[in-house]
Amino acid sequence: MSRKEDKAWFAPKRYGYGAGLPVAWQGWALLAGYIVMMLGCVVLVEWDAEIGLPVAVVVGFLATLLLGWVAAARTRGGWRWRWGGDR
Repeated sequence: MSRKEDKAWFAPKRYGYGAGLPVAWQGWALLAGYIVMMLGCVVLVEWDAEIGLPVAVVVGFLATLLLGWVAAARTRGGWRWRWGGDR
């Protein structure tokens, strides 16, 4: 199966555990959505710190969990420890 046909959104990291940069538009869209959510959390806290801070913490935590879960599911070869030679 070629790399275009494997439906991966993220490339694996060369060293370490986890995902690298996105390799498909869906991965870039997910990453852009995550960044927008985090910037929205900052704006929310600046707008009203008393109510915005707890909401921003919960939204940021859930967005991070979602990003990690989707990235783990859509990384080529899955998440595992890599030592550099195996791609």
